[in-house]
Amino acid sequence: MRRRAARLPRLPRWRRGSVQGRAVTAEAGSRPETRRFEVRAEDRLDRAVSLAVPALSRTQARRWVEEGRVRVDGATATKASTLVVAGQVVEVEFPATPAVDPRAVGVPLTVLYEDEHTLILDKQPGLVVHPAEGLDEVTLIEAVAAHYPEVREIDDSDRGGVVHRLDRDTSGVIALAKSAEAQFILKEQFRLRETTKAYLALVEGCPEPPEGIIDAPLGPDPTAPYRRAVVEHGQSAKSQYRVLEQYGDEAALLEVRIFTGRTHQIRVHLTAVGHPVLGDTLYGHASDAIGRQALHAWRLGVTLASNGAWREFVAPLPEDMRAAVRALRVRHPVRPAPEIGALA
Repeated sequence: MRRRAARLPRLPRWRRGSVQGRAVTAEAGSRPETRRFEVRAEDRLDRAVSLAVPALSRTQARRWVEEGRVRVDGATATKASTLVVAGQVVEVEFPATPAVDPRAVGVPLTVLYEDEHTLILDKQPGLVVHPAEGLDEVTLIEAVAAHYPEVREIDDSDRGGVVHRLDRDTSGVIALAKSAEAQFILKEQFRLRETTKAYLALVEGCPEPPEGIIDAPLGPDPTAPYRRAVVEHGQSAKSQYRVLEQYGDEAALLEVRIFTGRTHQIRVHLTAVGHPVLGDTLYGHASDAIGRQALHAWRLGVTLASNGAWREFVAPLPEDMRAAVRALRVRHPVRPAPEIGALA
């Protein structure tokens, strides 16, 4: 049962509708340009700009007015509430967007849902979510900024748009913000634990009992600080697992729901109870079945920042995990779990 989300500030709805299940590509940076339009009916300046320039949300239009990027009949206007009337000419200065890393431009994004404020993606494995010191590779947020330049305006950090994280080799559904307001709203939902998060994991062995709760605090591993471990005075962490398919004593397919969002939480919790994730070389062992940790963010439930509606998004099991499941089913015939089906 999902939690009720806190009441959200009202944000403008996206006028162009949502897009689901599509891949998008990006172009490199653009030159500065000025767009002009003639006002058709009396309105507030920020609303007139957002209606005439669909690429801008009402929030972005208001900010651009306040930053002096909008002129009315040749004069700079800095008050979003300024009334404009039919026949007046409005000019909007679009700043040049910096050229992006060509590697980011080339990263395809699989969109599960998008509106004016929120982007829900199906992240591929092998992609780090955000930049870090010493990291010289393209990240998900850099790819998002290449496809959606408005994300670069959220703040001055290299994590604008990031709401929560998935490990590099964890695939699946992830939420990102396209506006500062949405970033605050979505982060608050994760902080207050008002979201629902369910994962699929292939693990070693035969978990007993076949379902249970792991409630164990996590913190840096005293013997290797780059790892996490169950520690006495760590941060609270709670995971709930359920066996969907059991493959003899070799492996099992689990659904895992997490109620906290600690670093490496599922991987550490499952290792602590003797069933590390298949292919997890940091906490378990390499696997012939799959070339990375067999962990997939399957379902994510959030309240949309745009309209306050509760939505649950599902990322289908990726091909490498589907292939691993099919191979395990051949060696250990089982009835396919209805949650994932035959995977033909």
